[in-house]
Amino acid sequence: MKYEMIVFDWDGTLLDSAGAIVQSIQAACRDLDLPEPSDAQARHVIGLGLVDAMRQAVPDLNPARYQEMSERYRFHYLSGDHQLTLFKGIPELLANLQAAGHLLTIATGKSRVGLDRALDHSGLRPLFQASRCADECHSKPHPQMLEELMAEFGISTASTVMIGDTSHDLLMARNAGVDSLAVTYGAHPHDHLAEHGPLACLHNVEELASWLQRNA
Repeated sequence: MKYEMIVFDWDGTLLDSAGAIVQSIQAACRDLDLPEPSDAQARHVIGLGLVDAMRQAVPDLNPARYQEMSERYRFHYLSGDHQLTLFKGIPELLANLQAAGHLLTIATGKSRVGLDRALDHSGLRPLFQASRCADECHSKPHPQMLEELMAEFGISTASTVMIGDTSHDLLMARNAGVDSLAVTYGAHPHDHLAEHGPLACLHNVEELASWLQRNA
């Protein structure tokens, strides 16, 4: 087993939520009469902690309004998150990896409350042994999430791989000294992901499962 621990991002990697996040950011801006970011601008901040995401998506936003903006974003996102679904094949992929003896963990830009809600709604909680969220650690691409997960289980950088759909995931992996895999079906496009040196760019869950079976 090359990778004892496999770390997954959540939004855009396991859950098909990138579109909902973009729409929620844009709706929050409309609520506050702020310039509305384009789809590409809003997609770029997916994976960051909420304050960092708002700061980048709406660079002219007064810091005194971060809380207000965050509250409107949560209102819009939570009003429809129960309708979001996992990417096809994700439950089977995770179950197979767990059965093969891999330790499965999560490193996400979601809050702890948000991830707990998502884990319970999706039914995936039993498949993961640990997780780190943006309100518990530095936001991606800081390596703290990965460093804490490796330290918790005593696993080396060489035995860890990070899987994500954004450059923030890949840069976090690089900063932590671990390998990374990019999935192109989430928030960031293939060319942008490829710039950051993942072992592979995989275009669907079937390709991801095949790569892991051969190489992990």
